[in-house]
Amino acid sequence: MSESVNIRELNDLVASRSNLVNLITSGMSRIIVGQKHLVDSLLIAMLSNGHILLEGVPGLAKTLAIKTLSEIIDAKYSRIQFTPDLLPADVIGTMIYSVKNEQFQIKKGPIFANFVLADEINRAPAKVQSALLEAMQERQVTIGDNTFALDEPFLVMATQNPIEQEGTYPLPEAQVDRFLLKVIIGYPTREEEKEIVRQSISQRYVEVRPLVRPEDIIDAQRIVEQIYLDEKIERYIVDIVFATRYPADCGLKDLKSIISFGASPRASISLGRASRAYAFLRGRGYVIPEDVRAVAHDVLRHRIGLSYEAEANNITADEIITSILDKVEVP
Repeated sequence: MSESVNIRELNDLVASRSNLVNLITSGMSRIIVGQKHLVDSLLIAMLSNGHILLEGVPGLAKTLAIKTLSEIIDAKYSRIQFTPDLLPADVIGTMIYSVKNEQFQIKKGPIFANFVLADEINRAPAKVQSALLEAMQERQVTIGDNTFALDEPFLVMATQNPIEQEGTYPLPEAQVDRFLLKVIIGYPTREEEKEIVRQSISQRYVEVRPLVRPEDIIDAQRIVEQIYLDEKIERYIVDIVFATRYPADCGLKDLKSIISFGASPRASISLGRASRAYAFLRGRGYVIPEDVRAVAHDVLRHRIGLSYEAEANNITADEIITSILDKVEVP
């Protein structure tokens, strides 16, 4: 009985913050035409206190989306254009010598912001990528002998261009695993593209105004952490992740030869966190199996290694995840 009361209280608590989600989504929809999945994914990553990796061709409003989100939340935004000649100091900052003061001074880099766009992250060398990923994981930056905590909320949105592979440095699997979500962005529909053209021709640009505060997001993150995750849902999450490692044990022998390695324990944690955030967006204080299924592809697609056989047969990680979701018993 106490459990049902707690869930009712959680539902009321989530409902009391539903205005926050409505304000952000309505504000985003005034600027971004379509791309609902992109907006939802950004909100899930933000509410889960995680980071997001986006893959899509140029011109799909990736940069506009995170810039608009930061303006709506009245938070600090910075953009880092990753290039082959970029240095770690260009990301995190460095010590510069002041002739006037005759001493070294700290110059903070663009990582010191609430929302950071790491544009074309696969264009920079490994040492620059690792500097960014370390800051993402530790949520702090060390410059010289000084360590600085990064501001909250803190969200990194990294982008990758899938059509150009020349002169790129692919992110290692262990590094990619640090991203909560990997989202594939597709083209807009015909109607959406017509609206984009209309807005561009008429130059009808809407001014973005702050609608919520960073403190509201931190408060919402605390509520997301309280959302009820039943033991059956936990078992369901673990069953999905284990199916990526030992597909034959789950009745998926066909997948054994096309998976080189399965998802890490971080995948189970991320599935739980993302499912809670998705439940919050849907106004619920508890997670249901549909929430897990809704975020499973974005959470798992970058955590499953494909064998040469899979690549030769053009089998994608998404197809593997769909097969697993169809096979694993839903509680």
